[in-house]
Amino acid sequence: MTEHPSAPIPVVGPGVGEGVRVALGETGIKVFPLMLGAGEFGWNVDLETSHGILDRYVEFGGNAIHTADGFSAGRSEYIIGQWLRSRGHRDRVVLGARVGSHPDNPGLGSVNLVRAVEASLTRLGAEHIDVLYLDASLDGMTHLEDTLATVEWLREAGKIRALGGFRFAPERLVEARILASAGYPRLEVLDEPYNLVRRRGFEGDLRLVAAAQGLAVTPSHALEHGFLSGRHRSKAGVAGVRGEQMRAHLNRKGIRVLRALDSIAADLSVPVSAVSIAWLLAQRTVVAPIVNTFAPQHMEELMQGAGISLLRSQIAELTRAGD
Repeated sequence: MTEHPSAPIPVVGPGVGEGVRVALGETGIKVFPLMLGAGEFGWNVDLETSHGILDRYVEFGGNAIHTADGFSAGRSEYIIGQWLRSRGHRDRVVLGARVGSHPDNPGLGSVNLVRAVEASLTRLGAEHIDVLYLDASLDGMTHLEDTLATVEWLREAGKIRALGGFRFAPERLVEARILASAGYPRLEVLDEPYNLVRRRGFEGDLRLVAAAQGLAVTPSHALEHGFLSGRHRSKAGVAGVRGEQMRAHLNRKGIRVLRALDSIAADLSVPVSAVSIAWLLAQRTVVAPIVNTFAPQHMEELMQGAGISLLRSQIAELTRAGD
């Protein structure tokens, strides 16, 4: 890896990210190198605030939105659908949707998969999904061949463009590639939770297989539920599920990572969250991290992460902190 200038591309106003696009693997789709996650929409973020976040993301040049049928039991998709209709932005954005975890259509069996995609399209008010992510976390996909045959029908019907997977084990990726060589749809995008403090699941066999297959990795939980934004340094003050998630990382390793992030963020005069995102983008196979946020005013600092080129020494320092 060669060293790059450490000065960030400043994100100072709407539109500065327009034209910044990277290839999403071999899908033929190009995206801004930061996907906006909608996991909080309809849960911790209401409709009006969600629309404000979406507006700011697009204003700063973003074009890739990620949601799931299991986010707030479909409420997230409904909120995005309302925004797409009211703004007329469907042709401007790449829409990624994960299916398999909605209570009405659980798993990835052929019948439920078709029903899940149709239901997502209805909630989104869209004719097609650009990247369909198959959620393997709740479905072992014993019959992967049947699932991929159904995906082929969905693609031929114009309901999806490209195929991705969520929480696919390395051996499942190998199986999927063998089936693709026999003519079934090819898995081209991979979502695996991955960040500075959550590395074990991706680093190792999964990353090796993803690289060998040329998969575009779009890691979710890029900021580990907000911990890697650096906003929360105490076990007090954050309640509920979010508080439990935060407190789980307020240990030696977590504090060590925050200190390394603080140091580099100060050197570059950028927010901590931007450095966390930049570290992810410096990792092999990572194309566009998926990042959630709670407020439109946070969008500027998140978008800066796509404009920072960390030095090799800075990447190494952060990696050591998270070991």
